[in-house]
Amino acid sequence: MIKFNKYRSSKSLPPVSTASLPEIVFILLFFFMTVTVMKNQNLLVENTLPTATETEKLDKKDRVIEIYVGKPTSEAKTNLGDEPRIQMDNKFITVDEVGDCALQALSSIPQHLRSVATVSIKADVGVKMGIIEDLKSQLRMVNLLKINYTTYEGAVTDNL
Repeated sequence: MIKFNKYRSSKSLPPVSTASLPEIVFILLFFFMTVTVMKNQNLLVENTLPTATETEKLDKKDRVIEIYVGKPTSEAKTNLGDEPRIQMDNKFITVDEVGDCALQALSSIPQHLRSVATVSIKADVGVKMGIIEDLKSQLRMVNLLKINYTTYEGAVTDNL
């Protein structure tokens, strides 16, 4: 028959091993390196996006050509004034240059993705629709017909 010992020995817990601590640190480091996304553009225009109720998220960012429209930031206002400007690839462009710059951005996209490329217009709330229509007509001339308007999700009445 088995005999049970009523008395427990008063042994303390062994100290925590720190041998695997460097591995944990490196795993966390690699995790944050792979998850972090760096901005590749400096925003030169004010960009308060409008709100909309029916929104969809663009899944593939490698197929998107971004165009920003808005008033120049406070640093650039002294040189450029208060009129809305178009920014593409860290520089200001005119409406007439939109087609050429969009084709140049399209050429940087891999060949098999060019047919599904989307132009994303990120226009400020205060921008008049006339400049957006001019921009769209220039994109139509170079056969970039898939256009997306970037917004925040919310009530449309917030735009007023």
